[in-house]
Amino acid sequence: QVQLAESGGGLVQAGGSLRLSCAVSGRSFTSYTMGWFRQAPGKEREFVAAITWNSGNPYYADSVRGRFTIPRDNAKNTVILQMNSLKPEDTAVYYCAQGRGSVRYGPYDYWGQGTQVTVSS
Repeated sequence: QVQLAESGGGLVQAGGSLRLSCAVSGRSFTSYTMGWFRQAPGKEREFVAAITWNSGNPYYADSVRGRFTIPRDNAKNTVILQMNSLKPEDTAVYYCAQGRGSVRYGPYDYWGQGTQVTVSS
């Protein structure tokens, strides 16, 4: 079983930065995608960013492109979500996930418990 553990969430003022980490333990698929999703209060879960693990190709939602990056650390089995120029609308619980197939739609087979990101005005 693959287990994912997010960390790095917190409270930050608009314009600030946060760095989220997702550590992967257990056996992963030979070829897979690591994705970040978020869910704000009263809203549906939405895709944020993803990276194909073997090739390192990144993908970003339009709402975060140019502000967020998704580097990886193969040696540490960790995927990062570097969030810059944060806006209040970025406030959400952020989840990392591992999946196959479609980058945006999955299936994503494993999910972390989430970490809260709050951006104040």
